[in-house]
Amino acid sequence: MTAVFTSRSRIRATSSKRVLKWVLSRGRTARISTLLGCMRNWSGLKRGLSPFSSLRLRLDRATYRAVHDLTLPTPDGTTQIDHVVVSRYGIFVIETKNMKGWIFGGARQAQWTQKIYRHTTRFQNPLLQNDKHVKAVQALLEVPPETIHSVVTFVGASRFKTPMPENVTQGARFIDYIRSFREPVFGEAAVETILRRIAGGRLKPGSATNRAPVRSLQTRSDPLAERRCPKCGSALVLRTVKKGAPVDCSN
Repeated sequence: MTAVFTSRSRIRATSSKRVLKWVLSRGRTARISTLLGCMRNWSGLKRGLSPFSSLRLRLDRATYRAVHDLTLPTPDGTTQIDHVVVSRYGIFVIETKNMKGWIFGGARQAQWTQKIYRHTTRFQNPLLQNDKHVKAVQALLEVPPETIHSVVTFVGASRFKTPMPENVTQGARFIDYIRSFREPVFGEAAVETILRRIAGGRLKPGSATNRAPVRSLQTRSDPLAERRCPKCGSALVLRTVKKGAPVDCSN
């Protein structure tokens, strides 16, 4: 037990030295900004690096190009994506969940469960939530669907209580999942083209863009609001049917 504890302590010390070395290697202004950010997020750093920091520190930025806080238009409004990583090995769309407590869920369940002592909360399956993000990225880039991968990472003091798919991870383990793809699917020129399309297709960051996904959710929850087909953008119409979906595309 003592040996295990000592080993873990050494690992934490090595990680801390790496982070400190990276901070000190930056310019004076960048060092101050980074240290202030660490102070603001100290409680989170004690549990492990954030996905943003993990992407910067643990992935080669020459090979894996990250885009953060990406808002894309969709036929029914907008969608906000936490992180997108573009590489020769594929495109990785990352959804981050900052939660604590026990997490129960399955790949095909519509809702997952969070338990904190006697309190139980249900939330949308993050894989299904991220599926919309993946489709928005695919529509923008027009690349084969098998080259885009959905990734969900939980940060905070959470613990999985049911078996999870390999693309649902905790902390920085999503980095290992991204690195597991070793077969190139894009050339260097294609990677640059993809990054240019993302830069040209994203909505300009700002308060209005940040409010757009909220308005989109409010519209989808309004029974009187106009609905649009997520595939072609045509209006959805209400049909009288015995079986199947009562809402169908007008096209």
